[in-house]
Amino acid sequence: MNHEITVLKDSYKDSVRLLEATRAIQAIDGVDYGWTVMATTTNIDTLSGEGFEDFGETTANDLIIALRTDDTDTATVARDTAKEILFGAVNSSNDEIVESIDSLHSAIDALDGANVAIISVPGAYAALETQKALTAGLDVLLFSDNVDVEQEIELKRRARSLGRLVMGPGAGTAMLAGTGLGFANRVSPGPVGVVAAAGTGAQEVMSLLDRWGIGITHVIGLGGRDLSIDVGGLMAVSAIEALEAHEQTEAILFVSKPPDPEVAQRLLGSARSKPIIAAMIGLREELDGLANGVVVCNTLEQGAVLTGEALGRPIPDLLGDTPNEVASKMMELDQSRRRFVGLFSGGTLAYEAMTIAVPHIGPIYSNTPLEKDWALPAPDGGHVCLDLGEEEYTVGRPHPMIDPEARIDWMAKQVKDRSVAVVLIDVVIGDGAHPNPAGLLAPAAREIVESGAVVVAYVLGTHSDPQQFEVQRQTLRDAGCIVPETAARAALAASALVNRDPALVMSKVDE
Repeated sequence: MNHEITVLKDSYKDSVRLLEATRAIQAIDGVDYGWTVMATTTNIDTLSGEGFEDFGETTANDLIIALRTDDTDTATVARDTAKEILFGAVNSSNDEIVESIDSLHSAIDALDGANVAIISVPGAYAALETQKALTAGLDVLLFSDNVDVEQEIELKRRARSLGRLVMGPGAGTAMLAGTGLGFANRVSPGPVGVVAAAGTGAQEVMSLLDRWGIGITHVIGLGGRDLSIDVGGLMAVSAIEALEAHEQTEAILFVSKPPDPEVAQRLLGSARSKPIIAAMIGLREELDGLANGVVVCNTLEQGAVLTGEALGRPIPDLLGDTPNEVASKMMELDQSRRRFVGLFSGGTLAYEAMTIAVPHIGPIYSNTPLEKDWALPAPDGGHVCLDLGEEEYTVGRPHPMIDPEARIDWMAKQVKDRSVAVVLIDVVIGDGAHPNPAGLLAPAAREIVESGAVVVAYVLGTHSDPQQFEVQRQTLRDAGCIVPETAARAALAASALVNRDPALVMSKVDE
């Protein structure tokens, strides 16, 4: 194998652009390993572990293109591809490559009429860049994480005073007027506005509503801390107010993991002009004193169903052939196979799956556990659910929505484990995701099926997404997977297989 590194001095690029370049070079035939990354100590240590060396004197502002290829010609193609994505932009009028813009102010000057800034810089600098964007009169999608909660509060208070939005920090999904920001799915216009403190939660409901023919006006991300007692729902209030004032929005679907009860009570106890359905995943405390027109549930599927019902729109069959498939697979399972293993790329989907499955199969041990006592490591024979998008699993490699390889390694480990009854996975498509995730995951899924376990795979996406929703689903079916209609049905199918109880598939997901 040919190992090459290219160090580009003082060439900082944000994580979105780096991930885009990494995905592009990994798709080139003959590239065994490809990574574009900033030269931090952690990243250099990771590259050293992959056999790369001779980095020279570097700083965290230097950019590294690391390649392990079949030959030098492939390396040249991959390096040029990475540079074009990182440093060039295509002018749609003449296909001319132009130099990328290097500051917020130069971007504002170049893009007359721009009204949204996406901030994706290290957390230490994110607050300052967000302040600059607010001063310039822009709404902000703050993709960066590692922003202090005190800074988040300051930014959101200022945004409210200016009538602007700060979506984040750590907001990976939004869609404004049909334009997806970060990880997003391509949806048709419709009457529902989504407010979300959960990225893949937003993607799931926007995709379900689109597939059911209902459609979306806007998706406003909040960041995972907005509904905490410290932040107090500052942007949630702004988002709800914005959607209430938006004429085309007829109903609001609010998505989050369990919020602080006091904050949720304050948000949902105030009188609103439009119906609000709050899908608060895993919410255990009953909220009192809800305003008229506010309904609370605790799964994404139920949130989408109730939204459709509030608008008088029909909801299609959510079961499909899943009950029959589960019953058939159940007959083939060896009685010694009783373990549930979840391997997720979407953190919200992993959390929802656990909240649905635990009442049926008992404790699930996780890196994002529902209970403190259920943190990893799991006891022998214990059920496990991993959010592989968390930092401990992404050091040195892209997010699993972009690069499925890390999950393939975890799937391979299940082949030899004769206690595993079912492996539950999500396959997230849409803008920002891998161009063919099912194509890469299907061989690993087939090996699990051939070993005697069952794979339940849920595809999150729409018929307009570039990866072709039905093609992704059929690829997984051809590999022997059960492919349910919603993420919630997938969790119930997995629970049914563990318990050998086919009726579970048809349960109400809020039970």
